[in-house]
Amino acid sequence: MGDLTGVTVVFDLDGTLVDTAPDLLRALDVVMTAEGLSAPPAAETRLMVGQGARALIERAARAHGIVWPEEKLSRLTEDFVAAYAADIARDSRPFEGAVEALDTLIGAGAVLAVCTNKRTGLSVQLLETLGIADRFAAIVGADAVPARKPDPGHYRAAVATAGGTTGRSVMVGDSAADVNAAQAAGAPAIAVRFGYCEEGVETLGADVLIDAYAELGAAVRSVLR
Repeated sequence: MGDLTGVTVVFDLDGTLVDTAPDLLRALDVVMTAEGLSAPPAAETRLMVGQGARALIERAARAHGIVWPEEKLSRLTEDFVAAYAADIARDSRPFEGAVEALDTLIGAGAVLAVCTNKRTGLSVQLLETLGIADRFAAIVGADAVPARKPDPGHYRAAVATAGGTTGRSVMVGDSAADVNAAQAAGAPAIAVRFGYCEEGVETLGADVLIDAYAELGAAVRSVLR
């Protein structure tokens, strides 16, 4: 038994575990092009992707001075999801050191889970395509719970599905939704500096900030003390 036996480490997906922005922005380009519009430059939209497909489409339209009605937004969101799922990991990759960090945590006895505002099916598809789904005891997307992050119930559901308890759990994420969900559930939160946080990761109120996955093991142990 390792020193993290009985600990559940919960990860956000987009912008935390996997750099999915290239494929999400590819899907956005498909949707916008079909409407005769250009997608905003990647440099402008990369930090928006963590807010979901619908918000991404709304903001891309707003850049052209367009506000689409709800019905059209719903249809375009489904078009986006179809384009994204058709080649979900063409350019998406785990962040540097992520897979090694997962294996190190598992070796120390931790159980891992994913708590993401992405749809569960897409999350499983992405992680399976990348060959890392088997590291996680639970993959809980936004559609698997009554209310998604920052609702603490989403975090609690991920921990419980993985067989853990919130009192011996840690969240690893890149957004206010991640930090707030965990802390509202009574768990500490670690935030990564390399994710898609538009407002600035230093403003999130995380218990610890890390610059790289090499720092994760020490961070998990420090917040559990």
